[in-house]
Amino acid sequence: MGRNTRKRRTPLATKAIAASAALALGGGGLIWANFYASAHEENPANQTKAAGAQIATIQCPDVGQKLTKVPKRARRGVDRELANLDKQISEAYSRLASTRQAQAGDPGFVNNAILGPLKAKRTAALDRIGINIRRVGGKAPNLGRLAGCKGMPANPNTNDGNAGGGQNGGGQNNGGQNGGGQNNGGQGGNGGQAGNGPAAADFIKIEDVQPNSRNLPNGLAANGDGGSTGSFTTNCGTNENENRNSDNVIVAPGVSNGAQHQHDYVGNQSNNAFASDEDLANAQTTCQNQGDKSSYFWPVLRIQDGSQDIDQGQPGGGQDGNVGKIVEPAEAQLKFVGNRTSDVVAMPKALRIITGDAKSFTNGLNNANTSWSCTGFEDRQVTDKYPICPQGSSVVRTSNFQSCWDGQNIDSANHRTHVDFVEADGSCSNGFQAIPQLQVRLVYDVQAPQINNGQVQNAFAVDSFPEQLHKPITDHNDFINFFDEDLMNEMVQCINNGEDCQ
Repeated sequence: MGRNTRKRRTPLATKAIAASAALALGGGGLIWANFYASAHEENPANQTKAAGAQIATIQCPDVGQKLTKVPKRARRGVDRELANLDKQISEAYSRLASTRQAQAGDPGFVNNAILGPLKAKRTAALDRIGINIRRVGGKAPNLGRLAGCKGMPANPNTNDGNAGGGQNGGGQNNGGQNGGGQNNGGQGGNGGQAGNGPAAADFIKIEDVQPNSRNLPNGLAANGDGGSTGSFTTNCGTNENENRNSDNVIVAPGVSNGAQHQHDYVGNQSNNAFASDEDLANAQTTCQNQGDKSSYFWPVLRIQDGSQDIDQGQPGGGQDGNVGKIVEPAEAQLKFVGNRTSDVVAMPKALRIITGDAKSFTNGLNNANTSWSCTGFEDRQVTDKYPICPQGSSVVRTSNFQSCWDGQNIDSANHRTHVDFVEADGSCSNGFQAIPQLQVRLVYDVQAPQINNGQVQNAFAVDSFPEQLHKPITDHNDFINFFDEDLMNEMVQCINNGEDCQ
């Protein structure tokens, strides 16, 4: 990890996300405040009970993002414990969602019956992480301070950058539930068929989004001296063979259902929690060019219209609050583009990159990187809402990956610090090298949701960890490079020569 000691830059989208969320909180926060200013105003005890009932989810420190220096020999054991921490949060959230009546009658219930036991379990898991690191001669950081969790309201109106809302009061009212969270789902609660989202406040008509309201991908706008203006497109299909699982070999290797949500896979066909680099290198691929055995994967999109998919009673599906019919993309465009200020260099074999943050609703905005839009309206990008598209227009998800590499590592302990985003001028800093930027554009033909009396019908949403409430801000995308050397060199040459290849 050697040189990754600087403060990591965040996606260009982050400022727009924070601004959008802060504006949204002007409404959501008001509704939340008015709830307390109504029937409970005269009785402080009732205010406390109501506040307890308003806790929508559970927010815990993201231990994995703090572990930037873990010896390689300790990573497998540490990753298992990190997955265990995720499972503990999900179990605590499930208890939170199923005990609303008890919470309303006991202001101390959440702390005593849910958060207290969760802290004890997390303390034990954090101790085991330390043991794994020290066992191979590493120096374990003080993790005990990361054991405690807290309840998070449906509309977090806060300036705490770690309080689910991110920067400048960002609160990601994306969910704003408008006073929801006091019951387990459905009418007036967190919404969604499984009771954990999405809610009406998570959607916006694309016509109501201002054009050019956020920084769009720089794409091929390379006008600087020495810029690389070409592109390379690889066609790997839309997951027609329904290759899906709820693993994540990057974040939770060796842990079945480590993601707790389903991913669509295109490209490499051997991607599961137990796949080694050798397995991936020797796998079959759906890419037309057989020299591309890379893994491209993202959370599935589901329609919540009352129907179910085959995983309704399975881990990663209904057991983890992900319900509804999975929708295959109508289009899945995978393009690599250049750098505005320099040539790009080849990606190393087995390089892993994650863009976006599956836990950004509770983590805050530091790693959030979402782009939602509609065909015909792609100059209007939404970061913290799902778009409602007009008739004849389709939903678009766009992910633009980090394109600066430290020149040494194919991964890092927190899966972040070995790669970075470009600076505002398009350059890489701190000695990092420009690599081809992967841009993934997914198009979905789905019926537009209907909002009636504050309720959403026929909602769609990405799969998420249960406690993330299916917020659009949690969208993310994953990539593992397994281009063969000749094809990777062809890509680099094409991009640096300003050509468009495939």
